[in-house]
Amino acid sequence: MMELESSIKIEVKTEYIEEQSSPKEERYLFSYTITIINLGDKAATLKSRMWSITDANGHHSEVQGAGVVGETPTIAPNTAYQYTSGTVCETPFAVMQGFYGMVSEDGTEFKARIAPFRLAAPGLIH
Repeated sequence: MMELESSIKIEVKTEYIEEQSSPKEERYLFSYTITIINLGDKAATLKSRMWSITDANGHHSEVQGAGVVGETPTIAPNTAYQYTSGTVCETPFAVMQGFYGMVSEDGTEFKARIAPFRLAAPGLIH
């Protein structure tokens, strides 16, 4: 497997879901919208995902699985795929990062790295 593939660009937007969170119960819900852009000249199919999540208490968890939101999308050159998902944390601040396992149309497997991004409830200074 090639380590990284620069033809895939990943953009992330996060949101704190206050109405479904309960700070008294240490339950903070965040949504994240991911846009995966194929800047290369070959189609690429997202086969798997691996997330690493670290909260403000230093608690670390990993999530692995096939595809994203029940799909294994094929992203044509110069197009993008977008989805929204969510996660529950025990603290109002956490960091997520990871990678997508991808396969190009010629069968080459590679990882598209997801740079670390913050999940933060409003009003926090970090």
